[in-house]
Amino acid sequence: MAKKQEYIRKPDWLKIKINTNKSYTGLKKLMRDKKLNTVCEEARCPNIHECWSERKTATFMILGDTCTRGCRFCAVKTGLPNELDWGEPERVAESVEIMGLKHVVITAVARDDLNDGGAAVFAETVKAVRRRVPGCTVEILPSDMKGDYESLHTLMDGEPDIFNHNIETVRRLTKKVRARAMYDRSLELLRRVKEIRPNTPTKSSIMVGLGETKEEIVQAMDDLLAHNVDIMTIGQYLQPTKKHLNVERYYHPDEFEELKQIALEKGFKHCEAGPMVRSSYHADEQVNSTSAQRRIKYMKGYESQGKELDTTNF
Repeated sequence: MAKKQEYIRKPDWLKIKINTNKSYTGLKKLMRDKKLNTVCEEARCPNIHECWSERKTATFMILGDTCTRGCRFCAVKTGLPNELDWGEPERVAESVEIMGLKHVVITAVARDDLNDGGAAVFAETVKAVRRRVPGCTVEILPSDMKGDYESLHTLMDGEPDIFNHNIETVRRLTKKVRARAMYDRSLELLRRVKEIRPNTPTKSSIMVGLGETKEEIVQAMDDLLAHNVDIMTIGQYLQPTKKHLNVERYYHPDEFEELKQIALEKGFKHCEAGPMVRSSYHADEQVNSTSAQRRIKYMKGYESQGKELDTTNF
């Protein structure tokens, strides 16, 4: 365990592959031109080059760039939020179309200042993407909306292909790691999604390296399964700045592989686990068969019209 203000050196397996090809630079320029935010950049995701350059996936962060919460693990800035921008959904959809993305994750800063937590803008963004790029699969990653489950119906009206909400850590560490969030409230949100749309895959993620035990990780798995969660991701917590929580321990890749096997044996339909894994990692592989078939059908439609579409990993 690391003592207070003691920093552990990163191991060799946490080296990041950099690939700033045309796809990456093009998407980065587009984000600036359209005045859009991505959690890939704001949260300093280590997989940004792989997702943008190779997999044709991206995670857009809507509802502004300022969060009303101040979680001690997160690099997104905290403060007074911006006014709602109702032109944002169409700009996101236009960007998805221009870049030929095959899977998009739509997340947002927490907007505790809004009665619906931003659910209406979320739903409109999903619908806008559907109108412009019918074959692109869409995953949403909202906050807990302060437990406003009525707004959850608004959120699900957009019919996302995956509903993702992260518990982030084990029960014991929730108050230390997450601002204003509650472990059981997050679980209840995931359970209610299944009540509204039973066929929509649900997903959640935890970070390790914050002082949790293996037994607590396994218990978190059981808690998620008890609330009908289908997909789990497990990644290494990396301290974004010295103002954030220290890393208590770096897990070896073999330990992540063990956790993945435990999750799959327990009954998760899909699990990604590894040092660089984040909530949206390889998200394009996690849609159900119905969504995947829609994406393939759309791709074939493009081909029949003589249009070019990046088909890598379809």
